Amino acid sequence: MTTAPSKLIVIPPVKETVQSQAVKKQLRVAAYCRVSTDDEEQLTSYEAQKAYYTEKIKENPDWIMADIFADEGKTGTSVKCRKDFQRMIRQCRRGKIDLILTKSLSRFARNTLHTIEYTRELRQLGIPVIFEKENLNSISWESEFLLTLYGAFAQSESESTSKNVIWGKHQAMKEGRVVIQYKHLLGYIRGEDGKPKIVPEQAEIIRFIFKRYLAGDTLRAIKAQLEAEQIPYATGEVSWNISTLQSILQNEKYCGDVIMQKTFRKDCISKKTVVNTGQLPKYWTQNHHEAIISREMFDAAQEETLRRKAVAAGTKKSAPTGLGKYCSKHALTGLLICGECGTPYRRVVWTQKGMKRPVWRCVNRIDHGRTYCKRSPTLDEKPLQRAVLAAVNILMSRKDVLANRVASEMAQELAPVPGEVMSLGDIERAIGDLSKRFDRLMNETDGEESIQRNMDQFRDISEQLAALKERKSHVLGLRAENDLLTRRLQWAEQIMAEAPAEVTEWNESIVHQLVEEVKVLSKDEIEITFKNGTKIVQTIFVEWQEAAS
Repeated sequence: MTTAPSKLIVIPPVKETVQSQAVKKQLRVAAYCRVSTDDEEQLTSYEAQKAYYTEKIKENPDWIMADIFADEGKTGTSVKCRKDFQRMIRQCRRGKIDLILTKSLSRFARNTLHTIEYTRELRQLGIPVIFEKENLNSISWESEFLLTLYGAFAQSESESTSKNVIWGKHQAMKEGRVVIQYKHLLGYIRGEDGKPKIVPEQAEIIRFIFKRYLAGDTLRAIKAQLEAEQIPYATGEVSWNISTLQSILQNEKYCGDVIMQKTFRKDCISKKTVVNTGQLPKYWTQNHHEAIISREMFDAAQEETLRRKAVAAGTKKSAPTGLGKYCSKHALTGLLICGECGTPYRRVVWTQKGMKRPVWRCVNRIDHGRTYCKRSPTLDEKPLQRAVLAAVNILMSRKDVLANRVASEMAQELAPVPGEVMSLGDIERAIGDLSKRFDRLMNETDGEESIQRNMDQFRDISEQLAALKERKSHVLGLRAENDLLTRRLQWAEQIMAEAPAEVTEWNESIVHQLVEEVKVLSKDEIEITFKNGTKIVQTIFVEWQEAAS
């Protein structure tokens, strides 16, 4: 069988007829517009872009209007907040758009990564993006290099603008110019002078939150009470969040101060907000505006927050993760400490002959028996509470003594600290005098010969300055420790002034606010340490015939 020779046949192109031209498919064309601010000039440009593309698409007989996508007052560095951009991409994925027009690459995106990511996806879908200013069509692979280049320029421009804005904000902070967001700031509105102005009815809510927190209530209990009484937040909502209450208790604005740059944006591309833990300086303006609560109450709330965080877990069985949980139901939780091993006591309810018997036991004994804590006693709740109350009443009878102690502590603020013969003011004046001597000596020095002649004096002044600065640092450190004690004394005095002269019944709130620690010395004795530093050893009189072992 012979094989036929190969033969090439050319199939000519089909000429377009008038009829085929008439049914030619029109391209569904969309346009994307964007302006980055809400300024009137920008909004005019925004409207002009929309009008321009509407007219341009209608004028071309081969095009049909798909849609005009426009984002007003949106950033170009992120697509997440640009709703119309996202809607346009979804329409493209559904095959409803054939071509996209946009003014320039910077209108489309100022993030190089996003530019490449979306133009590649659209290329795979067969959808070109025409960038008019750069005269680029994204459908060709050759254009990707230029897109990357132009995208990098656009991103660099955004980064430069961002740096300028940040620099301006830093300068304003350094000069003490304060910017406050009032939308979520309960208790204040912007006053005529530009500073926060107290809203009386909202200020009462702030005081209530601080007082209940310092009285021992949990944040969840405060939340429940606010919602039960239909008390609204700054936004008008009557639903409260735990995080909202936490932020109120930590907001220094309520004691009249403003701390700026507590958070910052990591970069202008991701726009991720980061808590400033020392990466950048903070700017603290004290006594900036009228306070809603006293500085002593605010400081007491911060100390209480730290105390609650430090409360140990109950037992391994109740808290296998080792994470503790603050509970306001029993004031002695976290306060009652074993004198032998230093572990907190925990409330346990025993049932004997059908009767409930609440007792307090060392957590070490509960978890490990006598392995680590051999002699810690179990204490009945009622006698324990009576012993603590007796100590509280002894303290209340010494109100005058406490007041004198507070006055004494305040007087010591201007006196030399223990071990120092010079007060802080004396040290600062001595540093000032030495600095003036150094400056005069510098002015008198002329030439190498005089430098050599005065070298000993320069060295002597420098050594004295260094020694004085070291002493100043030491004094300031001691002052910081004393400040804490003074604030606690003032707060204890305020609580005692508001409390009754004698407490006849167990009061969780008063005990929580006055008592720092209760140490179990034996089954018969406890040592109560109050927040003003007073220590009282009190005897426990046991009701039960048999003391628990």
